Amino acid sequence: MAAYFVCTMRIHDPETYLKYTALTPPIVARHGGKFLTRGDVVTTHEGETFTERMVLIEFPDRAAAEAWYNDPDYQSASQFRRAASTGRMILQEGRAETGAPDPRI
Repeated sequence: MAAYFVCTMRIHDPETYLKYTALTPPIVARHGGKFLTRGDVVTTHEGETFTERMVLIEFPDRAAAEAWYNDPDYQSASQFRRAASTGRMILQEGRAETGAPDPRI
């Protein structure tokens, strides 16, 4: 089942952050991942206005997503992200049946 990293960040050092974004695509691809969005425009329809950068990354499954995150090359590159921004990276698996009401509320 596909797994998705949802990443949001506030960038305070764009020059350093660009070093991170230059390094990540081949590492994502090496683990079967692909960027679904990469800092594209976000529109808030309800709730507090979203003003951060958002990146959505799809992986074939949770194991591939975790392998990417724990890859030594990614961890090395992520030092630039950590130095240039504050944010959140969350991982959620998809599931086959999403039409029925969710009993896990």
